[in-house]
Amino acid sequence: MNDMSKAPVIARPIPFIDLQAQRRRLGGAIEEAMERVLAHGQFIMGPEVAEFEAKMAAFCGAPHVISCANGTDALKLALRAHGVGAGDAVIVPGFSFSASAEAVVIVGAAPVFCDVLEDSFNIDPASVARAAAAARRAGLRPKAVMTVDLFGLPADYPAIEAVAASEGLIVVSDAAQSFGATLNGVDVGNFGAITATSFFPSKPLGAYGDGGCLFTADAEVASLLRSLRQHGEGKDRYDNVRIGVNSRLDSLQAAVLLAKLSIFAEEIEQRQRIAARYNEALADVVEVPRVTNSARSVWAQYTIKLANRDKVQASLKAAGVPTAVYYPRSLHQQPAYLDFPEADGGLPVAESLSRRVLSLPFHPYLDAATQDYIVGKLRAAIAAP
Repeated sequence: MNDMSKAPVIARPIPFIDLQAQRRRLGGAIEEAMERVLAHGQFIMGPEVAEFEAKMAAFCGAPHVISCANGTDALKLALRAHGVGAGDAVIVPGFSFSASAEAVVIVGAAPVFCDVLEDSFNIDPASVARAAAAARRAGLRPKAVMTVDLFGLPADYPAIEAVAASEGLIVVSDAAQSFGATLNGVDVGNFGAITATSFFPSKPLGAYGDGGCLFTADAEVASLLRSLRQHGEGKDRYDNVRIGVNSRLDSLQAAVLLAKLSIFAEEIEQRQRIAARYNEALADVVEVPRVTNSARSVWAQYTIKLANRDKVQASLKAAGVPTAVYYPRSLHQQPAYLDFPEADGGLPVAESLSRRVLSLPFHPYLDAATQDYIVGKLRAAIAAP
């Protein structure tokens, strides 16, 4: 990368995630897709939904794909489809967004928080066993472990699945940030008993509203999910064989996602190049994210670690560089979750990360001049007394 001592002048505001650049790349494809929905008028469960599910299955190789209304619903449906409910414990990493634990509580179970790894931000397999022990002491039945592939990097599924097998746990993959990533040559969507993802607009594959999806290799679970997402229907909409919910991906969002999916593989490649460029420019001044040779991140966020985070963040804001902190407080420290158990030994890594992480502007269309400006201002902020 070029010398950053003299960062270029950037006249326009810098977006944290530039969705408009993606829209310009797609041209009129999204508008045309939405016009087709408006023309046929099948706004709920229209043909775009089935087409999108089929193309998602082809993209990642998952045998069954079931769309739903949002990523949190995807987690709730995944838990319900595997019988998780009252008296059960689901082990959840403390360093995550609230939806991970929220879904557990909503289905009637209890989250039990475990720690994460310093290098990957992902769940610590050793802490899973300690969380299961804490759950049993609290009178709960450890039923599942919910991985969270943070910032686009798949968790260490072989290690987690080994611990899960020894503890009798179902593995629920929370891939809200990692769809499009791989581990050991296997695409996200094929790990654990079931995978859930989100199409919130800021995700690597994002809709123009809410949306979610589930992936499973089990045909019976897939059939159950289709029933659960649509009021527990049986042979038709007026045959209610179970208590379900209303959680359908609407046709307009499916149309948007179909257009975006057509360029998603190319965007993933662009994300690799931009992340590598950040790493090259910043490795000597901050802790940059690292990805092992066995994994490929989809880089939902580019997150660094530094000791003087608040000072640096304020300096970047003054220079017109937006940043974000994911997450300023771990879940086990949030008021809503203080009464739930945590793994033996606590969550020291999660607590430490919440004080040190900082996410920089990142998207597939981040041009070199803007990236150079961001890097230059960051280096200057770190060097300032």
